[in-house]
Amino acid sequence: MPTRLNSILVAILLVGLVTLTHPVQAQTVVDFYRGRTISLIVGYPPGGANDIYARLAARHIGKHVPGMPNVVTRNMPGAGSLLAASFVFNNAPKDGTTLSLLVPTLPIDEKLESAAAKYKSSGFNWIGRMAPSPNVTFIMNRSEVKTISDAFGKAAVLGATGRSATNSIYPTVLNNVLGTKFRIVNGYEGAAAAMIAMERGEVDGHSSTYDVLKAVHPDWIEKRQVNVVVQYTLRRHPELPDVPTSVELARTDEHRALLAAVSSASEIGKFLLTTPDVPADRVTALRRAFDAMVRDPDFIAEAQKLRIELGALAGEELQRIVQSVQDLPVGLVEKLKTMYPKG
Repeated sequence: MPTRLNSILVAILLVGLVTLTHPVQAQTVVDFYRGRTISLIVGYPPGGANDIYARLAARHIGKHVPGMPNVVTRNMPGAGSLLAASFVFNNAPKDGTTLSLLVPTLPIDEKLESAAAKYKSSGFNWIGRMAPSPNVTFIMNRSEVKTISDAFGKAAVLGATGRSATNSIYPTVLNNVLGTKFRIVNGYEGAAAAMIAMERGEVDGHSSTYDVLKAVHPDWIEKRQVNVVVQYTLRRHPELPDVPTSVELARTDEHRALLAAVSSASEIGKFLLTTPDVPADRVTALRRAFDAMVRDPDFIAEAQKLRIELGALAGEELQRIVQSVQDLPVGLVEKLKTMYPKG
């Protein structure tokens, strides 16, 4: 009798364990996302280049995620998108229901110990890159600064959003490393606002991605109303073969290394990431959905209609690039700190 009773008790315990664990085991990625909404947080105001890419992704990625969740965008500008980065890292649900498009200097801002960098860039789950960020400085042709050579002897006022934004960082670093005389005026709410300021004559120029310039003001290029004076990239854009990169302007190996480290953000580009600590199967599902999205003919057609460039990179490769920034030598990082915008 005792043996039979023990067997019954063991059977009851086993049934109970199966019952307790079954719901967790049964919830697949499809089950999790079906009927849910993914929030895509944009660290920039509406209307600019980053917002255009984010909303394009929001319109297309949901149909490739298992369970086909809805995707809605939410703009959270501030501190060059580092406000949104802090929120996504520290406060957003860590379950795969948050995506975000943020500034591509996230890794180097953290490495340089920016006061606003309240996150660990390698702790994010990087989902994929839609396009690199071929950043350039362009100046209205009424300015005396027509080429980058002119910028070493004459001042040009550039509108920017904030000290942590690439449109402020790139020309500031060029000033500090090489001695150009760009004057940076921060406080504009995105590329669109800065370009309006250029039209009004409040500023002479702006730094943004080349595709944004083409999308917002193709007439400025066609009518030669602006001069693109420098590219903050590791290689020249095919449409700008006569415009030097910042790295090419370096006069010493140290300067070259400093400018290359900053320009690495152009490789990170326009991307999506999600929060830390998301279950691995959901991260994989989001990455594969991203890969499918950037190959989707509808996505590609809409990008062409918007006149924005594409150049996809898988999330795993993007994660490796981010880690390489984290692995920069200490001596180089300390030197770069002295060259970066203060505040």
